[in-house]
Amino acid sequence: MLRTRIKICGITRPEDALAAVESGADALGLVFYPPSPRAVDVAQAKAAVEGVPAFVSVTALFVNPTVEEVQSVLDNVRIDLIQFHGDEDDDFCRQFKRPYIKALRVRQASDVVASCLRFPGALAILLDSYKPGVPGGTGETFDWSLVPETPPKPIVLAGGLEPSNVASAIKQIRPFAVDISGGVEASKGIKDHSKITDFVNEVYRVDQLYRENHS
Repeated sequence: MLRTRIKICGITRPEDALAAVESGADALGLVFYPPSPRAVDVAQAKAAVEGVPAFVSVTALFVNPTVEEVQSVLDNVRIDLIQFHGDEDDDFCRQFKRPYIKALRVRQASDVVASCLRFPGALAILLDSYKPGVPGGTGETFDWSLVPETPPKPIVLAGGLEPSNVASAIKQIRPFAVDISGGVEASKGIKDHSKITDFVNEVYRVDQLYRENHS
């Protein structure tokens, strides 16, 4: 079994980025979607991840951006991975010559497989809760039974995760990674460092139990 990777999204401050790194997170997310309460501009993003060390991935999240908007971020901020949350197609996502993942708001099981097939260039599919008019960050879970047992691509699970329910999610789905934002916040855009630590430790705990039970 692979270890469950952990992404802390909605990073807006350097101290939150470093707290996530020190807790053991594998990736950080920067939101470049102005309507979001966790949105950052290029200057904020650059400052937030300036001290992030090697081997921790920095992800840029976009929702239906222009080519120029994406390129401006890539030219000015250290970005290792792009996360597209809108109606972008595979050709649009591929053109930046950067690894990318595609987010899907889950409504039915067939959505998951269909989305994987529509995005052959994606390294993974991120599954989030469906809420009309909201591209992500709903803070709500979805019906995890809709996730197929053997999806065509690695699954990143998002949507309403928190320290108290992530163990159940991992046991049920065995995702490649989990992605959390609101579940580790003190207020929107401001992380609670103790909640980050609790979340990461809980992921480590359930992974260890799985290894012990399957060794």
